[in-house]
Amino acid sequence: MKFKVLCLLALLVHLNLTAKNSFSDYYPDYYTDTIKPSDSLKVVKDTTEADSVVVVFWTEKNQVGVNISEVAFINWSAGGNNSISALVYGTAERNYKKDDLFWRNKALVRYGINSQEGQELRKTEDELRLSSSFGYRKDSTSNWFYSAKFDFNTQFTNGYRYPDTNSPISKFMAPGYLFLGIGTEYSDPVEDLKVYISPVTQKSTFVLAQRLANEGMFGVTGAVRDSLGNIIEEGENVRTEFGFLVTSDFSKEVFENVEVDNQLSLYSDYLNKFGNIDVEWQLNVNLKVNDFIKANVGSHLRYDDDVKYKQDIDGDGELETTGARIQFKQMLGVGLVYEF
Repeated sequence: MKFKVLCLLALLVHLNLTAKNSFSDYYPDYYTDTIKPSDSLKVVKDTTEADSVVVVFWTEKNQVGVNISEVAFINWSAGGNNSISALVYGTAERNYKKDDLFWRNKALVRYGINSQEGQELRKTEDELRLSSSFGYRKDSTSNWFYSAKFDFNTQFTNGYRYPDTNSPISKFMAPGYLFLGIGTEYSDPVEDLKVYISPVTQKSTFVLAQRLANEGMFGVTGAVRDSLGNIIEEGENVRTEFGFLVTSDFSKEVFENVEVDNQLSLYSDYLNKFGNIDVEWQLNVNLKVNDFIKANVGSHLRYDDDVKYKQDIDGDGELETTGARIQFKQMLGVGLVYEF
């Protein structure tokens, strides 16, 4: 009797195992819990042997780099000055995206110096920029988002009109620019094109160095003086504008390992000379040699009617304020880049 019971139990166990194996062979998804991410999600890693995945909404990107150029001469018949230049830069991005909502954040720092034989150390690049944008769309098929945008930029150290290093023409937060507005953003997921349009944007210009504020630099109201030139009332440190802002950000790999990055910003104040447009345009061509060596050719153009140009007109060493001018900078660099 006991033997019959044992045989019956063995038969039941065998049938049970065989059924499970057959069922998993024909219906493998029954035992595998997977998540199929939408285009707004990012799969980062497997978590089990059953190929399950973790879906995250936060992505990050960090990049640091240095470009160095050097020229040295020894008994060079054609002449020349020994020189060395260095540019250090870094970016950090923290982006959130879930279904019809996004939140993008970016911090950028750049600082460059140049040293030539017979000259003191000079600054060639100086930028600190923080930006954040938030967007929401009602329809998941639309590329248009209701959006709000924040942008702030200034510099780290004093700027000079070389060779004069006694009187800075710019300092940290002199100027500093803050943009804060709401509007709409078009985001093309295929071409990596973003266009932001804001009819409601506040622009604040900070000049926290009182000497520069008294001179009325960067568009702030300067000091009130008497007939002898003595200051009766100090200049203002903040200028506030209210206007219309359009920005465009386009990035595309035009050839293998050759990427073009174009950023354009146009702003016009409603209350002061509406139609007079402040322009900031950056165009960069990035050439990738390998994962750690990259080359960059770039240009940076600015025009702000409130930023007046100073120059020595009479040759007496005194700088006189003239009208606004187009500001242009061109860059070429090869160096090391590390992304993590």
